[in-house]
Amino acid sequence: MNRQGFKKALIVVHDLVMTGVAVIATFVVRFEGPHLGDRLVYLPAFLPFFIVFASIVYWFFHLYRSKWRFASLPDLFNIFRASAVLALALLVVDYIVLSPQLFGSFFFGKITIALYWLVQMFLLGGPRLAFRYFKYARSRHTLDRNGNTPTLLLGRGTDIEMILRAIETGTVKKMRPMGILSYREDDLGQNIRGVPVLGTFTDLDQVVQDFHERGEIIRRLVATPSALTPEAHPDMLLARSRRLGLPLVRVTSLGEGMRDAELAPLEIEDLLLRPTVQIDRRRLEKFIRGKRVLVTGGGGSIGSEICTRVVAFGASDLMIVESSEPSLYHILENPTLLSSDTQVDGVIADVRDRDRIRQIMRDFAPDVVFHAAALKHVPYLERNWTEGVKTNVFGSVNVADAAVEAGVGEIVIISTDKAIDPVSMLGVTKRFAEMYAQALDAEFRSRHGAPRLIAVRFGNVLGSVGSVVPKFKAQIARGGPITVTHPDMVRYFMTTREAADLVLTSASHADDGRHISASAKLSYERASVYVLKMGQPVRIYELAERMIRLAGFEPGDDIEIAVMGTRPGERLHEILFARDEPMAEIGIDGVMAAKPIFADRAKVNQWLDALDKAVLEGDRAAAERVFEEAIPEFKRRQQNLQPPAPAEPIRLASG
Repeated sequence: MNRQGFKKALIVVHDLVMTGVAVIATFVVRFEGPHLGDRLVYLPAFLPFFIVFASIVYWFFHLYRSKWRFASLPDLFNIFRASAVLALALLVVDYIVLSPQLFGSFFFGKITIALYWLVQMFLLGGPRLAFRYFKYARSRHTLDRNGNTPTLLLGRGTDIEMILRAIETGTVKKMRPMGILSYREDDLGQNIRGVPVLGTFTDLDQVVQDFHERGEIIRRLVATPSALTPEAHPDMLLARSRRLGLPLVRVTSLGEGMRDAELAPLEIEDLLLRPTVQIDRRRLEKFIRGKRVLVTGGGGSIGSEICTRVVAFGASDLMIVESSEPSLYHILENPTLLSSDTQVDGVIADVRDRDRIRQIMRDFAPDVVFHAAALKHVPYLERNWTEGVKTNVFGSVNVADAAVEAGVGEIVIISTDKAIDPVSMLGVTKRFAEMYAQALDAEFRSRHGAPRLIAVRFGNVLGSVGSVVPKFKAQIARGGPITVTHPDMVRYFMTTREAADLVLTSASHADDGRHISASAKLSYERASVYVLKMGQPVRIYELAERMIRLAGFEPGDDIEIAVMGTRPGERLHEILFARDEPMAEIGIDGVMAAKPIFADRAKVNQWLDALDKAVLEGDRAAAERVFEEAIPEFKRRQQNLQPPAPAEPIRLASG
């Protein structure tokens, strides 16, 4: 038995002993003399059966799912309900089984049962609250004694209360909360778990100065999610913290007890998006827990985030396939993976190597495959089109075929919004990979429990390699200019965490269709392409202006914005679905889906043969003819492309 199992066993023993003590204590308090003696005689025959029944009741009301140090109102309510059921059971037994006809009088009586109910709740709940208070008192003593960093907490009261609990329990370490700032004036004058609310965000400078005058130097600011909402004006908060020279970090999660809490430096890109989509963690845990997962391109921006998420949701085994040795080393040394219970391994392999991929799939036998390996930079693929076809088309074919042969349940192809009405080699190769997956998926449509193959389309992912935001940050750090390709270009944006969670959510929906009966399939919308609801697209020129201001400069005065002209394969506006793709309502918040549009498998294989020949001969025109036949929208690409870039950069003053 491991340590965790031993602790749970002690709790079970404690509750069962307290059940017996509660019954005996109730009799001792309620009766005396002969009445007490008459009842104690029957206890050895009655009490063991009652304790066994109590153990079932405690299990049903989940008394052992939470730790004592996190005992909360829901836990106490479960104790209340369990004690009420036990008292009601005693009432039924007393009035039906041990009626006056059998015992001569009521064995318990209503007053005794009511007294037992109170005693039982006290003996179950009291030790839990006492243990939590002991942990709280010890943590407060540790905070005061150790050299923890004096910190101001920023946000709404509910968020602050959760992070204070996490500090007290040791989930969040090296932090000594000195005060709270809220953007709501209603919170002023309050204390939250003994920490005072000292003002609003506009009072930050004065509060820091007041502590300095008292000899306490504030070393850190911690922003909860509520501090980064638009009504809190986080831009102003970031600017003030930089002016004061104080590091500002954000809380990346606020789960129950903040057991999964993470702190990360607040970056400019954290303030650029709409509120992130809230995922169904239970759904993803149910889908991933205990499964064997394989991720191709696991060292890349998206692939590495998928790896950390499947580990967080309890995958039993994770295999990372990566063609870059440095990228593979980097992800395998990720602290999240190293500290997890998941068995993590990695191999160097190229998805173009069909035999190698098939061998890896056979040996590892995954339950779920996420195919994130790809070439994705538009200008590079325009110049090196054969490489794009080899990796994005034939690499995807190799992974899909190998996964199906290995009996994988769900195969997810990572795609792009550029795959719709494609105008570039990136877009058209990704769209072709989607079509191949859809053709395979259609073959298994009528088979219960057969593999599902789907695609997930992303917009631009903040922080990924080649993303515009890191590029703009680097240009700002050099003093400018910031270069944009067109003043009217717009793009959708999402975070790497959102992208990874979208992948898992989509796979979980695809998995739903594999395990429902044929009669229930009428109510199940079979989708082939999933897209995150990303709100309104962002105008890149306005994004550049805001990033300059967030960095403390003025566009046009301190840092210029240079318009360079569109590059080959680029278009001004991205779209998420093709005009003729039928939409599917899947009942998951934040996710849109479309039903399949594809050719049959035989036709797709003919196109693949023609593409293979075109690549071998280096015949781009032949390859484009194949793509035009397979994807008619590709014929219209010239209509969507912008005029050539001007010879000299155009510099626009900020408006």
